[in-house]
Amino acid sequence: MDAAFDLENYIMHEVTNGQQWHILPFLPPVQLPGYLSRHALMLLLGSAFLILVLCVLARKTSGVPGRLTNLLEIFVIFIRDDIAVNCLGEHDGKKMTPLFCTFFFLILCLNLLGLIPAFSTATSNVNITGSLALITLGFMIFGAIYKNGLVKFFKAFIPTGVPVPLLFILFPIELAGMFIKTFALTIRLFANMLAGHIAIIALLGLVILLGVAAFPVVVLALFIYLLEILVAFLQAYIFTLLSALFIGQIYHAEH
Repeated sequence: MDAAFDLENYIMHEVTNGQQWHILPFLPPVQLPGYLSRHALMLLLGSAFLILVLCVLARKTSGVPGRLTNLLEIFVIFIRDDIAVNCLGEHDGKKMTPLFCTFFFLILCLNLLGLIPAFSTATSNVNITGSLALITLGFMIFGAIYKNGLVKFFKAFIPTGVPVPLLFILFPIELAGMFIKTFALTIRLFANMLAGHIAIIALLGLVILLGVAAFPVVVLALFIYLLEILVAFLQAYIFTLLSALFIGQIYHAEH
């Protein structure tokens, strides 16, 4: 292995969090200030970009909508009608649409940001995906208690028509299932984004190590890169859909 470039160390650096930001492989890393980590920086940059774009589009709604505004409207209507309303009903779905839009666009923005060279994928950090999943869990618990009351909240974990002795087994399992769903949300997004990022970096690293001999690998890396663009949209959609589905199951347990 070329001593000038340690592929294994570079891959581990790119997929783990830290305060050093490698903008280019052969340049010295940039030391981030204070407690700011690389994934935290990506989260701030993605959030700032998203807010800026949405504010600009919001100011244009008074006139004739442009192509980008129409495209955004398609996504919002899809999230409202096919995800939120479909999973939570007309009333709750429309009230929860801003949350699910925030989930979708933030995750999508962070996923796509990680595909830009020199940037990192914030959603490949389990702390960030876990924080997003905890928001879903908060609505599953406190939102359901606020909507249905404490008694009906716990009744949602009691299957109907089951003998009483079995409830001592089924109730803890159903209650634990709520937290398992949150864990699944965390790991699903984290693992999918991490795996694709590792594959692209590893393949391109072979070109740096082996030179022209490994150039055909670039074609494979390009194919995976294009696939990761699809995955970025797909994972944002899946996280949003599952969040709406899990919240809807608790909000309307009678169905």
